[in-house]
Amino acid sequence: MPEHLLARRVYEVFTRRGHTLATAESCTGGLIGHLVTSVPGSSEYYIGGIIAYSNAVKRDVLGVPEEILRTVGAVSSECAEAMARGVRALLKTEYAVATTGIAGPGGGTPTKPVGLVYIACDGPDGIVVEEYRFTGDRWENIAQAAEAALHLLLRVTGE
Repeated sequence: MPEHLLARRVYEVFTRRGHTLATAESCTGGLIGHLVTSVPGSSEYYIGGIIAYSNAVKRDVLGVPEEILRTVGAVSSECAEAMARGVRALLKTEYAVATTGIAGPGGGTPTKPVGLVYIACDGPDGIVVEEYRFTGDRWENIAQAAEAALHLLLRVTGE
């Protein structure tokens, strides 16, 4: 697979500024990490990531409070925020990006439909969480979420 153009842009920004990055992925299943590492030299800034597909990993590894999982659920802005904060602290990076959502084709509800994704980016200037509603099939939803995460990361760094 050739390197990803948006991931190349992230590489350029992060290596030029000396920033570090960690990822916490649920619905994207590691695709963000894969895209980032498709660029040669990404080890200069990408520290690593956690694929937190189960609530137990979100809670026990990333430190998402049980109350969040019980009340608003794993697919929520609160969970995305906690995941980003957790992986940033765990891997000791300047920036972290996290995704949680429903890729489909099943798993959606009237209040949380397939394609609903929350993406959080945590950095030195605070945290930003955005909600997305993608309308593709499973793979398209995953790919769009990974792309959106990289875009959000660049926006948060001021690029």
